[in-house]
Amino acid sequence: MSAPMVPNEAYREIFQSMSEGIIMVDESGKIAIANPVAEQLFGYEQNELNGKLMEELLPERFRKGHVNFRGAFNADPRPRRMGFGRDLVALRKDGMEFPVEISLSYTRMGGRLLVMAFISDISQRKKTEDALKRSEEQLIVYAAELEKKVELRTEALNVSINRLEEEVIERKKAEEEAKKSLERERELNELKSKFVSIASHEFRTPLSTILSSAALVQQYKNKGDLDKVDKHVQRIKTSVNHLTMILNDFLSLGKLEEGKVEVNVENILVKDFFEEILEEVNSMLKDGQKIIIKCSSDIDRIGSDPRILRNIMFNLISNASKYSEPRTNIHLICETINSTINFTIKDEGIGISLEDQRHLFERFFRASNSGNIQGTGLGLNIVKRYVDLLKGKISFSSEFGKGSEFTVSIPL
Repeated sequence: MSAPMVPNEAYREIFQSMSEGIIMVDESGKIAIANPVAEQLFGYEQNELNGKLMEELLPERFRKGHVNFRGAFNADPRPRRMGFGRDLVALRKDGMEFPVEISLSYTRMGGRLLVMAFISDISQRKKTEDALKRSEEQLIVYAAELEKKVELRTEALNVSINRLEEEVIERKKAEEEAKKSLERERELNELKSKFVSIASHEFRTPLSTILSSAALVQQYKNKGDLDKVDKHVQRIKTSVNHLTMILNDFLSLGKLEEGKVEVNVENILVKDFFEEILEEVNSMLKDGQKIIIKCSSDIDRIGSDPRILRNIMFNLISNASKYSEPRTNIHLICETINSTINFTIKDEGIGISLEDQRHLFERFFRASNSGNIQGTGLGLNIVKRYVDLLKGKISFSSEFGKGSEFTVSIPL
């Protein structure tokens, strides 16, 4: 095999003075010549590289692949960058590896191909790039840590906000409870005050009647005047019934205020239920008053709380009697409509004015035309609360001076 060819003298000076390493290799991979910069890069003496295979300047792991790359370039020689997209590493004489950047070109001498490799040591640049890369990685890590801290702080802040909101809700709830307690205490004080006022007034009249009638009964008994004895005995009974009603109203209101009234549903025989009510209210009716009952034939028994329903009916019937003249009729009508049973109590009494109708179910309210008719103003308020407990509704219609009609609708 002939010796490697070298450039002619015209180019030798340029070749020797280049600032980057230049190695010229023949088609077999042997180094024809290397300039001083290339020799310095690889750590060789002058002309020591001449005749060596190019693969000797590469780490062992790249040599086999480089032979293939060399063959491909020889088949299609053209200027190009070597190793585009990947890092290139060269090997010094002392076995140290260093990063390089290589560009390829070619020339022909004496009809033979010579490949020119322009080699730059990029160690410093790689250090800078690595430093920048590490800085970027550190920045990414720092950003991730910062983001994590922000997330943790945000989460902690959200927890604090939630706790604060819960505290605000609890505080508002406590304030509402305190407000309700104060309102209830105020209402109870008002109730007590009105109770004392009403009791002192309402109790005085029947008690005086009882005392005077009891004294007269004794006198008429001694005289043998039995008709007058019966009359005053009846007055005593009426007064006692009135006192009982007042006490029942206050007891019922007290239980309702305290939430102690519970609903106990039972089967109620309608006929027997009304007979018991009539027997109880007959002693309270005025002279000549009659209760006329009209119930649908299909109503035999219903499911409800008999104690609560009795209080409702007793209050409404006693009101119908109290606010009506003697020898008038009180109508009690019961009928089923859809899934409810309606109880209607209709009287021929004094009626209720439009102005008073707006306040009818308020506690201690008495109509302006009630005059000297005794009462506490609690009856309809209690009735409304009892109807609500049964999940029912109460409605009414009234015309001043012509009577009133109250209807209680209770789900079957």
